[in-house]
Amino acid sequence: MPRVVGDSSYFQKIAFTAEGWNRIALVLNGESYRHLWDYYAYPSTNAAMPETSFEEVLFLGYGIESERYNDYKGVDVKGKAILIYDGEPVDASGTSRVTGTQQLSDWAKDWRRKLRLAREKGASLVLVIDGNFKQNVAEARRAIFNTGLQYGEGENPEQNYANNCFITTKVAKEILGGEYKKVIRARKNMQKKGKSKALPLSCQLTLQLDKFKRQVLGENVLGYIEGTDEKRKDELLVITAHYDHLGRRGSSIYNGADDNGSGTSTVLEVAEAFAAAKKQGIGPRRSVLLMLVSGEEKGLLGSQYYVEHPVFPLESTIADINVDMVGRVDEKHKDNPEYIYVIGSDRMSTELHQINEQANATYTKLELDYTYNADDDPNRYYYRSDHYNFAERGIPAIFYFNGTHPDYHRTSDTVDKIQFDKMAKIGQLVFYTAWELANREERIKVDVK
Repeated sequence: MPRVVGDSSYFQKIAFTAEGWNRIALVLNGESYRHLWDYYAYPSTNAAMPETSFEEVLFLGYGIESERYNDYKGVDVKGKAILIYDGEPVDASGTSRVTGTQQLSDWAKDWRRKLRLAREKGASLVLVIDGNFKQNVAEARRAIFNTGLQYGEGENPEQNYANNCFITTKVAKEILGGEYKKVIRARKNMQKKGKSKALPLSCQLTLQLDKFKRQVLGENVLGYIEGTDEKRKDELLVITAHYDHLGRRGSSIYNGADDNGSGTSTVLEVAEAFAAAKKQGIGPRRSVLLMLVSGEEKGLLGSQYYVEHPVFPLESTIADINVDMVGRVDEKHKDNPEYIYVIGSDRMSTELHQINEQANATYTKLELDYTYNADDDPNRYYYRSDHYNFAERGIPAIFYFNGTHPDYHRTSDTVDKIQFDKMAKIGQLVFYTAWELANREERIKVDVK
């Protein structure tokens, strides 16, 4: 395969910013609390803060400012620490006090919005009472311990967000002290009548956020097979898989055999098949880019970098086929391993969906499970792998996925558990779908809005 990055390399270099905590400490009324047990804070949304003390915390409801509901009305928070609930006020019937409907607003869906508003209002610190702390801290633990990466220089939290910590209800009660019942009544009033009330709370709170920030180089790996049809070789099919995983944590090694050694290996097998066809004089009519991307586990960063710095024009890119975890069997299919979850195939192009269905019916005869393709799928897998960066830019995408299992994101995700026969069959489906996309007379149409 020819080198395609600057005509001299298979590697597309990416500058990442890594950041994390050197030291983080929270002391409340003389008692030290433990990070990731009693509270957690993301380096990516916090600026460094020297040891800073507050003698008062201002309870400010949910920290929302909207047309229907406003916690900030008549309240000055400049230089203050504020305490807020996560989510938004909802009455007994399930109606949001923000939207006036059963539909929750963006205030409940994106907690960063509250931090941005607090920054605009001049607050020095936001303490968020996390009503689902146990589950959320597990996600935070992975992100924080794994040294967060961001593409480029990363965000400037001091410009975008007020410094913040997410706390347990136990810590919140310590802050509230004798005002606990008063705050509970105030919250019920917010939910019932949509009326907010700020309450000053006396306490001794000290917080220190000592963080590091450094540059880290990564790379996408690109292999290119030029099309054989002079009229169509400028059109490009992209096939992707991420090759990064969670790495090391102390003495533990996260092997990532399924996530995503299986997808990476599948793309290499598909690449070999395309290269062999080209060598035999029957190569694809359109060009094919086989790309192994970095930084997926940190937020789809490698694929984001590619679509923002494409080696080939995005307007000439006909589709992305993404392979992420295809070597195992989930609990739902333990009695029938001959399956694959298909995600996104019909989101933008009915032809892409039909091509994959036909390839499977003709060659592989797998059970195609569309459970995770549903718009209301709570797992939101459609938005969680590298195909999404292409789809977001109007390029049809299909994502192959075997679902999760007990070894997902654990050191026990090892190669001895890979089901190679199943993985090979999925690889064949990827190839036959890709082959049709690369060789059909007309490029597939974007016909779903």
